Amino acid sequence: MKKYRTPILLFAIFEVIAVSLWLSTGNLFFLLNFSYIGICLGVGGILMTAGWKHAREFVQFTVGSYILVFLGLVCRENMQMEGFWYYLLSGVVGAGVLHYLIAKIFGPLLFGRGWCGFACWTAMILDLLPYKQPAKPRKSFGWVRYVMFALSLAIVILLMCLGKADKNTMFYLFVAGNVLYYAVGIVLAVVLKDNRAFCKYICPITVFLKPMSYFSLLRIKCDEAKCIHCDNCLKVCPMEVEVNNNSRKRKNATECILCQQCKKACPVGALK
Repeated sequence: MKKYRTPILLFAIFEVIAVSLWLSTGNLFFLLNFSYIGICLGVGGILMTAGWKHAREFVQFTVGSYILVFLGLVCRENMQMEGFWYYLLSGVVGAGVLHYLIAKIFGPLLFGRGWCGFACWTAMILDLLPYKQPAKPRKSFGWVRYVMFALSLAIVILLMCLGKADKNTMFYLFVAGNVLYYAVGIVLAVVLKDNRAFCKYICPITVFLKPMSYFSLLRIKCDEAKCIHCDNCLKVCPMEVEVNNNSRKRKNATECILCQQCKKACPVGALK
């Protein structure tokens, strides 16, 4: 059971969150919502540890589609960054705020960029494209993410100043934002031959994720004494992380999405 302790721990953490929010608010939704996500993460983690090839994709689709389709389209909650700003500036601790606090602001202190690898509904679709590993060197326009971050806040502030910020408007903004993100993500992937180009250069959420991920407890570690420097791990990493360097200051260190591809590619088991 020792090898399954990480997925079991993740399930336990989400179950604690689920029960705590349910008891403190009296809202059964929180119990069902976070229990479901915890179960998906736990089951997916166990399947991944057991060696099932598509375990990560299982979690991506069970969690990502749940957030996009059920919470976003059915419940009409804006789960994008604009929804976070809307609730935050309105002084309401709604679904959007809790989602960001747990998955994208404080959660990365535990599981780093795991959100990007296991739950993001944008990456869930982009990962279906054929460009699994980058075909070209990393580009230098990652600063665009900061522009997108500022724009998401500016749009919400503008709508609030105009008196147009309400749940209906935020829902339509959610739909439009997702259409835009998918379109841009697919075009970038095709042009740069890189499924994860959107994550590297455009996605505003990474502004929250990157600094917290530096301190992540869950991370891919390299036993440099075992490493034979074959570079297999570097070739398969979709985020171009310098995986064979154990330092937190390694190249692209805060971009690891815990996809485990490097561990599968290592011929000597140097990555843990």
